Amino acid sequence: HVQLVESGGGWVQPRGSLRLSCAVSGYIASTTCMGWFRERAGEGREGVASIYTQTGYTSYAYSVKGRFVISQDNAKPTVHLYLEMNSLKPEDSAMYYCAAIPVGHGRCTHDRAMDYWGKGTQVTVS
Repeated sequence: HVQLVESGGGWVQPRGSLRLSCAVSGYIASTTCMGWFRERAGEGREGVASIYTQTGYTSYAYSVKGRFVISQDNAKPTVHLYLEMNSLKPEDSAMYYCAAIPVGHGRCTHDRAMDYWGKGTQVTVS
């Protein structure tokens, strides 16, 4: 059973930075796609960034490319996923979720469907 717990959200001024963390426990295959998603008030969930655990391949939404960086720390027993967010804008305000799915050698992009989800951490930029 995979569990994901986000932390690091909060309030930040525009052009500021914030680092989100996600602790991933349970069995994580080496060929897992992990990602960050966000949901603005009144809108649907949007894929922000993803990383393929085996190779470190990353994928970003156009709206965050060049500002956000996704990374992983695969040291056992708990895998950590991070999202470094820079040059934040008010439109980045949202609930941020980390997610994961075993994909084998399948597609790992920021917009793919995921199986496992955390409960989210709120980011407010104002």
